[in-house]
Amino acid sequence: MREAPHDELLAVNDELVEVAKLVGAAMNLATSALLNADLGIAQQVIQNDDEIDVRTSAIEERCFEIIANQAPAGRDLRIAIGALRIAASLERMGDLARHVAKQARLRFPNTAVPEELAPTFAHMGRLAEGIINKTAAVITSQDVTLATDIADEDSEMDRVHRELFTIVLSPDWQHGVEAAIDVTLLSRYYERYADHAVSVTKRVVNVVTGEPYAGVLLD
Repeated sequence: MREAPHDELLAVNDELVEVAKLVGAAMNLATSALLNADLGIAQQVIQNDDEIDVRTSAIEERCFEIIANQAPAGRDLRIAIGALRIAASLERMGDLARHVAKQARLRFPNTAVPEELAPTFAHMGRLAEGIINKTAAVITSQDVTLATDIADEDSEMDRVHRELFTIVLSPDWQHGVEAAIDVTLLSRYYERYADHAVSVTKRVVNVVTGEPYAGVLLD
């Protein structure tokens, strides 16, 4: 049984970093399309998601080949399996950015969120940007000390998500059912985006420390 060549695993890691950057760009653009009712940017995000899908699929195929042909063990096996899981989470994050862009496209030429909630969604967009930037840094450096910052931003995203639920369920809500559904769905997309970033970080912690994924606590 041979260990997976170090350069192959490094190449997989490098590709994960590149996909993380694409995922970050996708959500940044999707947020811009959402807040500015920009149909062109929304279409760009939707179309570019195909590249994320293709690249994550290629990563998965490469990991399968490493496992099948090299029979890695120990840390190398954790790296290969972790990369499979990370690729799946990044692919889903790309999908969530696409969902935001589709919602912007659906309501064009109007904005998909009430004007008074635009700052809240801008805040969620900034949180998403910070989370994916730190996630890419964790993948690159395997510096698990960044996990605490990611967990903190995820907690803030959860707080804003709960706050928006309170707003749309309030008797003071005057934008109707359709707008309430839009806000709820969009808030959920951002919240899930952050959750997947946490999942990626936990996978890296598992690779670096050997701690079982289910037991990883980001604090």
